[in-house]
Amino acid sequence: MTTITIPKNKRDELIHKFQGYFEQELGMELGQFDGEFLLDFIIKQTGPVFYNQGLADAQTIIERKTQDIADEIYEIEMIEE
Repeated sequence: MTTITIPKNKRDELIHKFQGYFEQELGMELGQFDGEFLLDFIIKQTGPVFYNQGLADAQTIIERKTQDIADEIYEIEMIEE
């Protein structure tokens, strides 16, 4: 199983956004430590869903491009007489 990891600078950015959201929308202060736990929880619970959807979307694109290549090859095939 793949583990979802986020670089420290992105983790810090997300935690800062959580803190801003909690302050503005909920009137609550979210400390750094609690923000880290919240981020870890969100990653664990929702990360696989988004990751798998990304893989499915990539696979769809690859299949479409592969079909486009097959179509183009068919168009340039020489007809035997």
